[in-house]
Amino acid sequence: MPSPHSPRQNPRQNRLLAALPAAEFERLLPQLELVPMPLGEALYESGSRLHHVYFPTSSIVSLLYVMEDGASAEIAVVGNDGILGIALFMGGETTPSRAVVQSAGYGYRLKAHLLKQEFSRAGPVLNLLLRYTQALITQMAQTAVCNRHHSVEQQLCRWLLLSLDRLQSNKLIMTQELIANMLGVRREGVTEAAGRLQHAGLIRYSRGRIEVLDRRALEAQACECYAVVKRESDRLLPARAATRAR
Repeated sequence: MPSPHSPRQNPRQNRLLAALPAAEFERLLPQLELVPMPLGEALYESGSRLHHVYFPTSSIVSLLYVMEDGASAEIAVVGNDGILGIALFMGGETTPSRAVVQSAGYGYRLKAHLLKQEFSRAGPVLNLLLRYTQALITQMAQTAVCNRHHSVEQQLCRWLLLSLDRLQSNKLIMTQELIANMLGVRREGVTEAAGRLQHAGLIRYSRGRIEVLDRRALEAQACECYAVVKRESDRLLPARAATRAR
């Protein structure tokens, strides 16, 4: 595993941690544990007690709602823009959603009681986390609307753009089966939608790897849902900045 605070892996690669004032950041820094997040790993299961919160840096995690028959659909994505485990500071100890790594990488985790202590100080951490929660709620609501009213192709465009915003690359490793599970649609629908985007020159897809070739055209092809989520996130959260060395 890389050094916990090496140039390649730094807590400030997470947008929320980077936005903390120096005093709060220095107080949390010794307690942040660098952890690998391999593809497909479940960080939380539905109904399980939360013992840590996670701040992704180079990984992306999907929040999934799982039905009794095993069917699932993504309700939000969390990457270097946010935190996993908002139930801890919103008054609960469990969550009905499942958190699964959709793009492998790293992140930092913090013990639950330490975050609650920081939240209870009613200072900058509380304000920042509440603003992030509002942005996440917007994403969840817009995802529900998108899944109900827009085509699979539009949903795929939204999903790709949200993922790209949380990566430092224009390439994703993701099978069509996994995408179908995320969107809650049939795999054949994803195959057809990805084929149309590839034929139009927007993406290149092969063997579980997706490369976005024309982001501007992808944004034009997407429904308004992506723009709504991005605009609200940019409004509520601090501007992205280059990672600063400690």
